[in-house]
Amino acid sequence: MPWPSRKRDKGAVADKKEPDAKIAKTEEETQDKEEEEKSTKPPAGSSKSGWKNWKKTKESDSGGEESKITYCHWLLKSEPESRLEKGVDVKFSIDDLKAQPNQTTFWDGVRNYQARNFLRAMKLGQQAFFYHSNCKEPGIVGIVKIVKEAYPDHTQFDQKDPHYDSSSRKENPKWSMVDVQFERMTKRFIPLSEIKAHHLAHKADGGPLKNMMLFTRQRLSIQPLTQEEFDFVLSLEEEKPH
Repeated sequence: MPWPSRKRDKGAVADKKEPDAKIAKTEEETQDKEEEEKSTKPPAGSSKSGWKNWKKTKESDSGGEESKITYCHWLLKSEPESRLEKGVDVKFSIDDLKAQPNQTTFWDGVRNYQARNFLRAMKLGQQAFFYHSNCKEPGIVGIVKIVKEAYPDHTQFDQKDPHYDSSSRKENPKWSMVDVQFERMTKRFIPLSEIKAHHLAHKADGGPLKNMMLFTRQRLSIQPLTQEEFDFVLSLEEEKPH
């Protein structure tokens, strides 16, 4: 029997650390029809990072004058603590993933158009950070890989599921999911607060995390990462906690 849906219904909440209290659960509104009709490709933007130690994948646009950021890794948010949504516990931690057969499961329940488009852009074998969200101390706990590319999310048709969508049709499903498999735990927990400190520093000096979507679109439960963003965050596991 599969685990209950464990992702956000309309979008992930913004992670804010509050002493001795759970994070407020403020969901992002589902984007309108125009968002649904946008390209399924991840967004692109120019990059002028001067960091010499971080390799960047570039692709020229049709004019050949500008470079575009290529997203090849991901960050997936899930809730490690119990929370009822329409009577169903949406908790799903990395330990829950490890307990699945073959340490593999589907990543269902995404109900935000941009997050869905990111799911549809995922490629077989790509890696993603598993991020514990909506908890006392959010952050990255492990690494998973994409083992099945996007296909229709069955929960949109299940009236008993908290993420049921009566407007979706089986002949033209609105929502997609992918399958992910546990790869490994990070060598240490990498908290949001630490990543944010680097993001703020990089905004000032042009470092690799200056445009990290974890801070520019923090409510999205599915977020793309550039190679240099992924590499830099991964390097933090080798450092002593601050």
